[in-house]
Amino acid sequence: MDRTSLTAEVFGGRMPARAGDLAIETHGITPVPAANRFGRPIRLLTVFFAPNLTMTAVFSGTLGAGLGLGFGTGLVALLAGTVLGAIPVAYLATWGPKTGTAQLPLARLPFRRGVVLPGLVQWLNSIAWDALVGLFGGEALAKLVGMPFWLAVAVVLLLQCAVGILGYEVIHRVQAVMTAVIGVFFVVLTAKLLTGHTIAVHNTVSGGELMGAFLLFSTIALSLSISWASYASDFSRYLPSTTSRPRAFVYTLLGLTLSFAWGEALGLAAGQTLTDQTTAGISTLLGGGLLGNIALLVIALTAVSSNAMNDYSGSLALQTIGVRLRRPVSAVVVTVIAFGLILWMHSGNLSSKFEDVLLVIGYWVPPFVGVVAIDWWARRPRRREFDVLAEVATRQAGWPALVAFLVGCAAAVPFMNTSVFTGPVASALHGADLAYYVGLVASAIVYAILRKVVPSAGGWQARVSEKVTAGSPAS
Repeated sequence: MDRTSLTAEVFGGRMPARAGDLAIETHGITPVPAANRFGRPIRLLTVFFAPNLTMTAVFSGTLGAGLGLGFGTGLVALLAGTVLGAIPVAYLATWGPKTGTAQLPLARLPFRRGVVLPGLVQWLNSIAWDALVGLFGGEALAKLVGMPFWLAVAVVLLLQCAVGILGYEVIHRVQAVMTAVIGVFFVVLTAKLLTGHTIAVHNTVSGGELMGAFLLFSTIALSLSISWASYASDFSRYLPSTTSRPRAFVYTLLGLTLSFAWGEALGLAAGQTLTDQTTAGISTLLGGGLLGNIALLVIALTAVSSNAMNDYSGSLALQTIGVRLRRPVSAVVVTVIAFGLILWMHSGNLSSKFEDVLLVIGYWVPPFVGVVAIDWWARRPRRREFDVLAEVATRQAGWPALVAFLVGCAAAVPFMNTSVFTGPVASALHGADLAYYVGLVASAIVYAILRKVVPSAGGWQARVSEKVTAGSPAS
């Protein structure tokens, strides 16, 4: 594989040169050069906090109450799942400063041309997340101004698309502002919920059913946080190579954990009070009137800021699989397709559709993480800077990564639990969904073995060969 897989002219373009440079970023998947690196790792806290303290997190929390979990039990489950899912994302986010490269383009190192498969899935994943978040933004705007739901969704999508087109620096600035706005709103919401609502503290299930519900809810929480793993370095790739890796890790971990845990805990506390009427329920909970209208406005704005990141990463995924469109054009394509998915989800039976989409779109992420993490560890990049283009140009087979990825996905199937399909193991475990854990472990083990035993599976063999040739008498 040659450098043109990442350096074609259409994959380049204008980059922000400093913090506050808000002109349109047309730059795509080509690694960001040192001259265009800027910023501090603390901006990872806000960029991963604001887009996740949303009605999507709140609604996910209500699913725990629906499974029969009391607040204490559900809180432990969601905290465990959230942290376990956030750790891989925080680890992958540290690759951005070292490589200047987004997450899916980095996956070309192990997958080579096989990156088309995870890249295509990631693109579809971005569309699905647009729908999961945009649904509530559309509902909020429709209720606020009295317009039809489909029109409100169109407005929300147009606004988020505009932010996604503007790109990296605008997204970071918007999320910094939204962190303050959303933080204040959720403080008020939390106070209202704690003073005006009875929180169910007792579990309504027991024995095996309780364990199954606990594990399923923890997996739902994990699916939210780990879903950012395929995006992680997209929003750290402009940070300087001198950026502290521990700080980048901690700020990313805190941003994800604090936002998801807060939102899900509120949904769990509210329980069945919200259910399918999450947006309207929040407005009612705040007493309607001016405060209720402010809540609706914040929900709509949150959907815009959150989905801008989905559009941005979706555009990078589309370029990664070889579609030679400018990044802003790719962002528009993601937005348009999401519109149809939102209308379908809103057509009825929201709880079931929401849970299914949430789980199904994330099942591929842990097997992906297993492959790229093992590959990165095997390369052992100790230097501050890491030459992605040189690594991509190194001879290496991509099929071992693809095989490991598919094995991980297949191994997860018996452990899945959705309304469409429940695997035999999940059924035997009273609905417990362990598919995420199994998929990650299986893909990591298979790829580690293949990389060890297949001569063409690791780039280090080619580099050793080149050194031997260079040092031989014939050279």
